[in-house]
Amino acid sequence: MPELYELINIEGRGDFAMPYTPAIRITGGSPLYLAGVTAAPVYHSHPHVAAEFDGIPLDPVEQAEMAVDNLEAVLGAAGCDLSHLVEVTRYIRDIDSNQDALNRVMGRRMGEHRPASTTVEVTRLATDPRLLFELKAVAVAP
Repeated sequence: MPELYELINIEGRGDFAMPYTPAIRITGGSPLYLAGVTAAPVYHSHPHVAAEFDGIPLDPVEQAEMAVDNLEAVLGAAGCDLSHLVEVTRYIRDIDSNQDALNRVMGRRMGEHRPASTTVEVTRLATDPRLLFELKAVAVAP
């Protein structure tokens, strides 16, 4: 795969002790803007029908896995994968209870890749009050 982006480090540091990189410069390809995904089915009714979300587990690890599955599905439909991500905004309900689960899942699923990211604590997500995470992303498509 040709280089599509360049990681920008502060003071020339080559190590990434953090779960994200400070900045990424797109050097090839095209930006791909993804709508937010959760553990809910990517395609669900609008206005929302609560019963469509009854099968979503309340466990944060399971919800994080499902949200990343949905993120991968959308990326895959555009010919991309998690390594094409250049930015992720993570909306999390109750950071103290749920952030560690999302960090573990994303760290395992993304391996050494570190997109730029921002984490925001929210009181609830618009889709359904049982949801714990929403991931909004930008990728660079070849």
